[in-house]
Amino acid sequence: MKKLIQLTSFLFLFLYSCNDAGNNASPQSENDIDAARNFIRAALDGDYEKGKKMLVSDSTNFQYFEEYEKSHAKMDAAEKKKYKNASINVHAVTPVNDSTTFVIYSNSYQNNHDTLKLMKTAGQWIVDLKYLFNQDMDTLLHSINKKDTLK
Repeated sequence: MKKLIQLTSFLFLFLYSCNDAGNNASPQSENDIDAARNFIRAALDGDYEKGKKMLVSDSTNFQYFEEYEKSHAKMDAAEKKKYKNASINVHAVTPVNDSTTFVIYSNSYQNNHDTLKLMKTAGQWIVDLKYLFNQDMDTLLHSINKKDTLK
């Protein structure tokens, strides 16, 4: 009987420690769409640690994400709750190749379409926020060149 109690205690502690270790690990996504959903959900929920672990690891991505953190922190509790309760609407998924996908999405609170660039690196799908800003910049530059009357 004593051995049974010890074995049960050991199994309980083992399972508890495995469960706790999983909470601190980087989020794993099964595919590109799952990674997009996990990242968007983390952003809507204000789960900064989880979101940051899903980014391409460079200073530009971290800087963009920190700006999001600051703006989210300034929101009042009611608005944060609306984002947290919002559902994710995926409008289009465009795979470029086996390691790059673009996902156009919105949320039910703010129905603004946004685009995420997902990249598969070392077997894991991660988010590259630089695409959003470079895309706007490129579009802006093309518009300026088209309206240039000095040529």
